[in-house]
Amino acid sequence: MPVTPDATPPIRQPRSLLAFDFGTGQIGVAVGQTLTHTANPLAVLKARDGIPDWQQIGQLLSEWQPDQLLVGLPLNMDGSESDFCQRARKFARRLHGRFGIAVLMVDERLTTFAAKGQQRDQGKRPASYRRQPVDDLAAAMILETWFSDPSAALAP
Repeated sequence: MPVTPDATPPIRQPRSLLAFDFGTGQIGVAVGQTLTHTANPLAVLKARDGIPDWQQIGQLLSEWQPDQLLVGLPLNMDGSESDFCQRARKFARRLHGRFGIAVLMVDERLTTFAAKGQQRDQGKRPASYRRQPVDDLAAAMILETWFSDPSAALAP
């Protein structure tokens, strides 16, 4: 008996993503894609009280052409929302409003701590994380978190 087109599962196209680790002084950015579930640190952007240079973000979006954006949601260890969550959500809404790309929030608990640990484990012990930030590594970990459970993402 032949299989009808309606009976075959839909083919999912690979998607590219950019993830952001939002901060008031720096914003980490990572790039990833769904075909191989890889995430790579991309850049650490300067911010002023959480406000980035939107032109820099526009250039990254133009260069990488992501299908989806992810922003880390800095939840408390008990899963409740921290005061900083509202700022991260506002940043996510502004990304969507300015660039029209879908944005989701992803739990980012301990990503910065883990990124610092990863640098230490690799023998890269910076004198200052301000001079050698790990925010781009944290953004890559946000992407990896989403890869492991995309259904856990939240709307901004």
